Amino acid sequence: MIYPKKYDVIVIGGGHAGCEAALISARLGVKTLMLTIFLDSIGAMSCNPAIGGLAKGHLVKEVDVFGGEMARNIDETGLQFKILNKSKGPAVWSSRAQADMTAYKLRMKYVLEHQNNLDIKQEMVDEIVAENGKVIGVKTHLGNEYLCDSVVVTTGTFMKGKIFIGLNEYRAGRAWEPPSDKLSDSLRSLGLRVSRLKTGTTPRLDARTIDFDALMVQPGDDEPVPFSFKTTKFNRPNMPCYLAYTNETTHKIILQNLDQSPLYSGMVESVGPRYCPSIEDKVVKFFEKKQHQIFLEPQDENSSEIYADGLHTSLGYEVQLKFLRSMKGLEKVEIMRPGYAIEYDFVDPTQLKHTLEVKSIRGLFLAGQINGTSGYEEAASQGIIAGINAAFYIQKREPFIVNRDEAYTGVLIDDLVTKGTKEPYRMFTSRAEYRLILREDNTHLRLAKKAYSAGLMSKEQYLLIDEQKKKIEETINKLKTTYVFPNERVNKKLLELGSEIIKTKTDLAKLMRRTEFNYDKLREIAIDLEDVESFIKQEVEIDLKYEGYLNLQKQQIEKFKKYEDMRIPEGFDYSLVGGLSNEVKGKLMEIRPASIGQAGRIPGVTPAAIAILVVYLKKINDKRIRNTA
Repeated sequence: MIYPKKYDVIVIGGGHAGCEAALISARLGVKTLMLTIFLDSIGAMSCNPAIGGLAKGHLVKEVDVFGGEMARNIDETGLQFKILNKSKGPAVWSSRAQADMTAYKLRMKYVLEHQNNLDIKQEMVDEIVAENGKVIGVKTHLGNEYLCDSVVVTTGTFMKGKIFIGLNEYRAGRAWEPPSDKLSDSLRSLGLRVSRLKTGTTPRLDARTIDFDALMVQPGDDEPVPFSFKTTKFNRPNMPCYLAYTNETTHKIILQNLDQSPLYSGMVESVGPRYCPSIEDKVVKFFEKKQHQIFLEPQDENSSEIYADGLHTSLGYEVQLKFLRSMKGLEKVEIMRPGYAIEYDFVDPTQLKHTLEVKSIRGLFLAGQINGTSGYEEAASQGIIAGINAAFYIQKREPFIVNRDEAYTGVLIDDLVTKGTKEPYRMFTSRAEYRLILREDNTHLRLAKKAYSAGLMSKEQYLLIDEQKKKIEETINKLKTTYVFPNERVNKKLLELGSEIIKTKTDLAKLMRRTEFNYDKLREIAIDLEDVESFIKQEVEIDLKYEGYLNLQKQQIEKFKKYEDMRIPEGFDYSLVGGLSNEVKGKLMEIRPASIGQAGRIPGVTPAAIAILVVYLKKINDKRIRNTA
């Protein structure tokens, strides 16, 4: 039947991208429908039981500022919280939390079910219906047709998904869940380029059969920090993880059984994640290493299942059990669920705009692993951008675009739509040129205005953040205009604090820039200096200690914006530009960059080609201005 209720936005899929897309679309006031294969898997953590991690924590906090749910969900259901790289500079600090996987998905499902403007139905979408280059609805496996004006596709690994355990293979989108076999054919029929990728997961172990006394304990932080800037009451448990190691016997078992690995037998031909390799790949490619770290992580506060992080494998069940039992502490381990590899269809993301809308089909948006990414956090950040833009498309509002100088989300999307990917894309701090400014700790400070202006943040929340910003600026100004003098008391205290004495009048900001100083030590020198909340202290210390580097990155961003502001007209004919090679013209015609800045980031487009393009665009712009006059 044609369903009698017409929707504004339909979201296909209930994973991390789908949840964020559906929620933000509904929260923006448009009638939204989520269609998913299995209602009980909404918000499910298919792989590791954790949220955040290196650079991924940045994405979670950005989703939070843009009105998403992932940060609040993990704050409510986390089992252990930790800031990684805390001993290094603030540019690479990253939050990570172990999750209660069951509680996480149940809470997310509850939030979705209680969201106004959002309906949820258990049906598999087989076809996206479009007319005259515009989405008009979807058809499901039940023969139902749902009409809408916009669709967000967030299918994860379900499109033509195929699972491998040893030499056994079967069709599935996730272990023991059916695949979506017709949807990628529908996308192909709409003219989209579709390819294959691979990823995998680890065996789940029975905690009752592990000798934890033989392993190294890995606790969380004693003073955990929540992900969401909205979280005020925060008192989560601190359940430990444990560290185990493979050994030479483990490696020997794996090498002797590579003929049972679908990755090495030729059964799997697609490309897997380079930065999250299988244990088979680790042993083969890093043959000289005698051991590899394995983190044993709880999956559920009330369950015996343990996730063996670092042990992704698709070897046969018998081999998995054998190499696991070769490791210290796991001599009697039992497998509750075997590890497996999964191969699935994805869409070349260079066919998308920065809004994540398909260039050739109005109203069709793609988000998550369908765009070639890996990870919950990468999926969620795309989901919320796609959901915002799907809603704005309905409301005829200006697109919501996050640039790479504004957020890690901007880096992620720009990389995908400009360069594409041949392997599952994973976010790293090294991908962000301006990472000292785009820190995790200041996410809400730098993005609040953008979020509030777009209607993604309440006025109350914005004013609270604005007060924080003002307090930081006020405190920095206070330190720059408050002086101490080289008297006996001051110099004695400096020596006690392990710092050099001063010989002339010195402002407090200059003292703060010393490696050994923090705000509390300043208060021992300047006894009248007011105490402030710990977050303000942290931001003041970072801003002053890294002031020179921050100013340099701000200058670099100004240069970046100069080229980003040089827009290229939609449908521009590159064949008219003399001096460009056919190769460069082909790349520009394929990607269709929105700006000179984006054009310069396309692989193979040289600086010389950019210079030619700038001159040509300037000429036609000058001509247009003369004709207008």
